[in-house]
Amino acid sequence: MAFKRLQKKSQAALEFLTTYGWAFLVILIMVGTLAYFGILSPSKVLPNRCNVGPEFECLDFQISATDNTFKVRLKNNAGEPVTVQSILLSSETSTQYSCSTGPANATSWKTGEIIDFSWSGCNTAQTGMVAGEKGKVLFKLRYFSVSSGSSYAKEVNGEIFSGVI
Repeated sequence: MAFKRLQKKSQAALEFLTTYGWAFLVILIMVGTLAYFGILSPSKVLPNRCNVGPEFECLDFQISATDNTFKVRLKNNAGEPVTVQSILLSSETSTQYSCSTGPANATSWKTGEIIDFSWSGCNTAQTGMVAGEKGKVLFKLRYFSVSSGSSYAKEVNGEIFSGVI
């Protein structure tokens, strides 16, 4: 009699575990399917953004894989005229993002003025950026105040996370 009662309890436990096992398997298959089709990719959900220090305001930006260009429109909010010594581009990938031609060095920039900086001949495909996907470009803007001179140069880092066209 005790053996029959133990057998019924074992059967109930096995049915309980089997039911939850099937449910767990279905959930794993659903998550795997969503991941396979890219629905769970967080980069597709994140918005486009341009982050740069308070000295400059990022108004617009573009990463292009079709014509291998990179463009950014910045506004001088430094409160005084500055001269841009250089803008260096990079990326977080093993192949660094670079372009063959860029904006002229020693660009004079008045307070509140908006300037479009553009680069061409960029190695967009080599860094893994594909049209229709999101890509990230890092830049380092080196500048100095016109009144202080080049011996008082400063740097500001920026990043652009955007859909590649």
